[in-house]
Amino acid sequence: MALSELMEPDRRWMRKALREAERAAEAGEVPVGAVVVHEGERTVGRDHNRTEQLGDPTAHAEMLAITAAADALGRKHLTDCTLYVTLEPCPMCAGALVLARLDRLVFGALDEKAGAASTLYDIPRDELLNHRLEVVSGVEADRAAALLQDFFQERRE
Repeated sequence: MALSELMEPDRRWMRKALREAERAAEAGEVPVGAVVVHEGERTVGRDHNRTEQLGDPTAHAEMLAITAAADALGRKHLTDCTLYVTLEPCPMCAGALVLARLDRLVFGALDEKAGAASTLYDIPRDELLNHRLEVVSGVEADRAAALLQDFFQERRE
C-alpha cells in the first residue's frame, strides 16, 4: 500500500476540521477547526475557535472538541480517539490532549509563535509526562495555512 493511501483517512478527517475552521472565519474567529474521531470511524466531537463569541480565552477548537467528545462518549479519557486540528496546538491545548489521553494528534499547519506539538515544545510526546500521543503533522497544511493567512490579511486591510 502506498503512503498516500495510508494517509487518505487522515486527509479525509482533516478536511472536516478545515470545514470547522471555515466556520470560525465566517464568524470572525481565528480559523482553527478540530474534530475528534473515535476508533477511526465516527466523529464524537467537533468545533472551531469561539474565543470572541464566548468571551473565553480558553475556547479553542481543540478544547471545545475534546469536551464534546468526552460528553458523547461519557468518559474523560479519550483512548481510541484521534484529534484532527488545522493548526498545531498551543501549550494549553497540547496539555489537554495529554490529560484526555487521546491516542493520536494529527495537525495541519505549524504554529511558529505558539506551537506546542513540535515547533516550540513537544508536549504530546514529552517523556516526563504520564501519557504520550502519536503525532502526525503537515496534513492539509497548505490549506490550513492559507485560511489563516487570508483571515489575518483581511484584518490588516
